[in-house]
Amino acid sequence: QEGRCLYVILLMALYWCTEALPLAVTALLPIVLFPFLGILPSNKVCPQYFLDTNFLFLSGLIMASAIEEWNLHRRIALRVLMLVGVQPARLILGMMLTTSFLSMWLSNTASTAMMLPIANAILKSLFGEKDTSKDMNRENEENQASLQQNKLYTVPTEMQFLASTEDKDLTEEKEVASDAVSDLKKEEEYKTNIWKGFLISIPYAASIGGTATLTGTAPNLILLGQLKSYFPECDVVNFGSWFMFAFPLMLIFLLLGWLWISILYGGINLRGWRTKKSNIRVDAEARAREVIKEDYQKLGPTKFAEQAIFFLFCMFAIMLFSRDPKFIPGWASFFAPGFISDAVTGIAIVIVLFFFPSQKPSFKWWFDLKAPNTETQPLLTWRKAQETVPWNIILLLGGGFAMAKGCEESGLSVWIGGRLHPLEGVPPPVAVILITIVIALFTEFASNTATIIIFLPVLAELAIRLKVNPLYLMIPGTIGCSYAFMLPVSTPPNSIAFSSGHLMVKDMARTGLLMNLMGVLLLSLAMNTWAKSIFQLGTFPAWANIHAENATSLLTAVENVTLSAL
Repeated sequence: QEGRCLYVILLMALYWCTEALPLAVTALLPIVLFPFLGILPSNKVCPQYFLDTNFLFLSGLIMASAIEEWNLHRRIALRVLMLVGVQPARLILGMMLTTSFLSMWLSNTASTAMMLPIANAILKSLFGEKDTSKDMNRENEENQASLQQNKLYTVPTEMQFLASTEDKDLTEEKEVASDAVSDLKKEEEYKTNIWKGFLISIPYAASIGGTATLTGTAPNLILLGQLKSYFPECDVVNFGSWFMFAFPLMLIFLLLGWLWISILYGGINLRGWRTKKSNIRVDAEARAREVIKEDYQKLGPTKFAEQAIFFLFCMFAIMLFSRDPKFIPGWASFFAPGFISDAVTGIAIVIVLFFFPSQKPSFKWWFDLKAPNTETQPLLTWRKAQETVPWNIILLLGGGFAMAKGCEESGLSVWIGGRLHPLEGVPPPVAVILITIVIALFTEFASNTATIIIFLPVLAELAIRLKVNPLYLMIPGTIGCSYAFMLPVSTPPNSIAFSSGHLMVKDMARTGLLMNLMGVLLLSLAMNTWAKSIFQLGTFPAWANIHAENATSLLTAVENVTLSAL
């Protein structure tokens, strides 16, 4: 039976990695294959597609739809950019902070898709229209040819945009010295680097920000679902405890990532802190400031709907965090133990979106008999939710939970654990680093959701073999699969940024290599410091001990069946 289950998992892994079928369609295979192959009956497979973890994720997706519907995310983004300033390093920091914050609640892809147009508008105000690298090279060659033939320098299109005033007719030819030409070349190189730094920082911030909350990215919820499947007694991972662990890690990684990107792409010049800015840069920054201010003013005054959604969003976050924060009793302690979960909290807030009015209600209506009886539009309609919620991710989560259930029921996870004897001598801190590196490399070429679905059962059994808290290995594996920075195909945010045409693969590879390394080291630091007190990682917990005893008895049964068959 475990062999048949392994066949299904390998088949699904192959389809997920090659995308021979859509990811969500591949996730439906257990519904067909598990019953046919005698692994699990359908009445045990199908419920895995709508566990309470799926409803927690669904509540986050619906809240994100409401935020996007009323442009609250754009108002927040522009406001942050107005506060941080328009110097390139500060703008990159503002972009990364805003993208990561949005990515904690929206999907990484939606955060990136929203922030890139804002970044492009600011960059155009700083540097003018930007062509692809091929067009730029051709333009530079034409300028050089003109310079050699006429001994005159023709100002490039971008610089023309920057240097233009009321009179845009630059037909007069001006002689420039060779040092002026070199200055313009440096300015062009500086401009290209800053443009790349802007574009590459947004998808990286989205990937980092998604790790900070349980609802931020699908792998976090897959961890929660598989924990409930493998270790039903485990109750230490919830929205509050995860936030306390992952949010500081996100902030540290975001700050170090910003420093690395700013230094690499010229946003921070280590050699010239006191170098005076050129007039071109000063004028460009003034224009960028105006563009941000103008975009913000176009949004108009804050609407009642935006205020209502912001209030409900804050309630959503606060109630999830305070339900059971572990260090103090949460509000769920007023109810029967085990009855209130994060899914109950999320769905309760989200339901309000569908009947709360989007316009300020008038109490005069009750006393005015002649007032028209017009229908009030709610903050979010079901039709809008149907169109904007990515339902395929819900099915993908369900496929992961069904796979985990199949591994557990068939004895495959125990069989895998029995093959991990050579790793029993590895010190746990070394195991954390190795696991993070392997998963971070694997997820460069495969979907992070598919990656974590495949690896989590193995990590759970490895932890049992090493006699360490399973969370000590499963959490680094989960977060590590979000650290995909080196290739455009690694994540949808990377692909979106790369499709702009201004980045090359080598840009992502050289920037992402150090980002991956920093992520591995910071994650190892976090797991061996503050995570130990939050998740009680220093001891082998009772809930894991129960699983280990069950696994041992199941392994004995499997061996007896095998021997009798032989």
